Amino acid sequence: MPIAENVLRIREEIAAAARGSGRNPEEISLMAVTKGVAPDQIRQACDAGIRLLGENRVQEFCAKVPLLGGLEGIRRHLIGHLQSNKVLRALEVFEAVDSLDSVRLARKLDRAAADLQKRVSVLIEINIGRETGKSGMAADSAELADLLRLAPEMPALEIRGLMTVPPFADNPEQSRPYFRQMRELFCNIQQRKLPAVRMDVLSMGMSHDFAIAIAEGATCVRIGTAIFGERKAMRRER
Repeated sequence: MPIAENVLRIREEIAAAARGSGRNPEEISLMAVTKGVAPDQIRQACDAGIRLLGENRVQEFCAKVPLLGGLEGIRRHLIGHLQSNKVLRALEVFEAVDSLDSVRLARKLDRAAADLQKRVSVLIEINIGRETGKSGMAADSAELADLLRLAPEMPALEIRGLMTVPPFADNPEQSRPYFRQMRELFCNIQQRKLPAVRMDVLSMGMSHDFAIAIAEGATCVRIGTAIFGERKAMRRER
């Protein structure tokens, strides 16, 4: 199925999921995940109305940037783990980092953004399933508490909210408890009205479970396969 048709279908499914849970579809952003996707396919998605791109790897996206010239009004977010030695390069090609997973990385991002005289939006990545080998902070960790407390000391960062990838399950309903925990954490932080913490974005839900995520409060869903189809496995970036 053509990419434009996929985008239209997904927007319709997002709207139906939102209405089904008593929400306004306009509250929910659609991010196209471009890992392993060729530049011409990305252009097709943008031509179909996509304005938010999410890329997992700095190096891969840097190679695509020269081939994506001329795209107007497109925001580019890094959604994969950011290695400390790629912070500066990431800030040169992305408007936002949705995978902040440590105080140490936050300080590096703040310093690099200040050097570039820019302010960068970030989401805090939560390892909601406490999975070994997956990046992100535990919801009840001292690291998360420290990051929220220290936010005013990092003025080049704009903490906008939370992001998560729950443990994968064939049945999307198995993701619901994790999404619900994320919503509760999000609302708890939001209600505390912490200085330098906006907390207005809750990014969760992918191709197989985004309808459940929307029902549980997602404000941004990250869709790759349902837009672009299955992609070849990529080698891990070094």
